Amino acid sequence: MLDAIVNSINAAIGFVNAVLWSEWQVLIYLLIIAGVWFTFRLGALQLRQFGHMFSLMRGSGKADSSGISSFQALCTSLSARVGTGNLAGVAMAISLGGAGAVFWMWVIAILGMATGFAESLLAQVYKVRDQHKEFRGGPAYYIQQGLGSRWLALLFAVCLFLGYGFFFSAMQANTITDALNYAYDIPTKYSGLAITLLAGVIVIGGLRAIARFAEIVVPFMGIVYVLTTLIITALNIHLVPDMLSDIITSAFGLQEAGAGALGAAIKNGIQRGLYSNEAGSGSAPHAAASASPHPNHPAVQGYVQ
Repeated sequence: MLDAIVNSINAAIGFVNAVLWSEWQVLIYLLIIAGVWFTFRLGALQLRQFGHMFSLMRGSGKADSSGISSFQALCTSLSARVGTGNLAGVAMAISLGGAGAVFWMWVIAILGMATGFAESLLAQVYKVRDQHKEFRGGPAYYIQQGLGSRWLALLFAVCLFLGYGFFFSAMQANTITDALNYAYDIPTKYSGLAITLLAGVIVIGGLRAIARFAEIVVPFMGIVYVLTTLIITALNIHLVPDMLSDIITSAFGLQEAGAGALGAAIKNGIQRGLYSNEAGSGSAPHAAASASPHPNHPAVQGYVQ
């Protein structure tokens, strides 16, 4: 009986995955369309206003009693991006789609910037105050208030709760425990327990505790990530021209493999790119809605995010 239930659940999950992600790729097409639409609708704002974004970062550390700072909100959302998606995700894209997948990850990153701006701006526009007079918001809020669709907001909230409350968190923890077990022979049950206790201490402290922790750890993660990349690039600088050539030729199917390689590069580059930047996934707007941007305008948080 139990096996039948488990098999039915696995079959249902497999069907949904096939429709949305792996085979029919409905979700991928929708996210690409959204990125292209926002890019044109906003006049390629992510490129035109790139410098303005950095100028707004100077005041992003300010906060008030109603919310966290813009910088803390950014770090909170980045904490899910700098990790499995940017490291293992890129390696997986290259292994499955070749070097050309990197190019399509770049393209998706640019389109995702427009989507990220829009969803963070909407989170600020439709945010509300909770019983503690602090800001709360996110896609479920602007779906209900902006689109007037309560059932869709509820469906999104349930899916997000299941996805980030169980599946994504479990995947991140599994990646860490497997890496520690492989590199240092640390039993997964011990490292898993340590991760659970550490996460529990931080989460119990509430949003501000999470934001303060992210504000300290995420910049360190980012600096280590960038420095490591620069060091590896410097040590292999003579290979950079060939690397760029491989990326471009593979991205457009100019190598001998032809259309098959082109399709694999595009598919895996786009899939890994969407997973890496999380634009449109609905996670970043929750952090964005909790912020008190300076200057106090919804677009400011969109730029910062």
